[in-house]
Amino acid sequence: MFRRFEVFGLAVLAPLFWAKEAFAMHISEGILPMGWAVLWYLLSIPFLAYGVHFIRKRAQELWWKPLLGLSAALVFVISCMPIPVPIAGTCSHPCGTAISAILLGPFVSVVVAFCALLLQALFLAHGGLSTLGANTISMGVAGSFGGYFVFKFLRALGARLSLAGFFAGLFADWATYTATSFELSLGIRGEAEFWPLFSKIMVAFIPTQLPLGILEGAITAGVVVLVSQKRPDILRSLGLLRLGEVKA
Repeated sequence: MFRRFEVFGLAVLAPLFWAKEAFAMHISEGILPMGWAVLWYLLSIPFLAYGVHFIRKRAQELWWKPLLGLSAALVFVISCMPIPVPIAGTCSHPCGTAISAILLGPFVSVVVAFCALLLQALFLAHGGLSTLGANTISMGVAGSFGGYFVFKFLRALGARLSLAGFFAGLFADWATYTATSFELSLGIRGEAEFWPLFSKIMVAFIPTQLPLGILEGAITAGVVVLVSQKRPDILRSLGLLRLGEVKA
């Protein structure tokens, strides 16, 4: 299964490196004042440190390494689909962090998001290095933890994998853009009042992020169900498949 996904991932990634133009996405370089940029970097460090610690603990489990690589590739590819939102000074795009949070845990998902964002900033001109901390907080922390807790909550209520996966992806996407709107409002408001500016940026995201959130929910549900059908042992080892639960 992992080999098939690797071939598919390479096929999707190839056009990105041959593209002649790159479109800035996430929060673009230079949008945030340096003070805010440094603050978001500092806030992301504890999440990244614990995520790296967790990766090191599980690195000896051979079955977990392909899962980590697959999840990282999915997040990178899914988050490379920018739709410009000029009013907000950034772009809309699906994130994929709900998938990595469900399969790897939210802290590892933050590291995965950070790596994807770093590669995109360095090689695709998406986002930026000065705003990497802010983008990690919004996409990595808000998206991962939001999607993870929604998934766990719905599963605790007895929801099917597909339903829990759908709402995890939906909420992770919307949580990411709520956090992005919050960061932008704090960073660029100047003398403007915070809440009116926050509301305007949120409204600017709605035309693209409403359908993209639904799309990401469907993608997340599809991936979780696929893994449950092809490799239910993985979900059982992660505690995501209940004893005696039939395949979706």
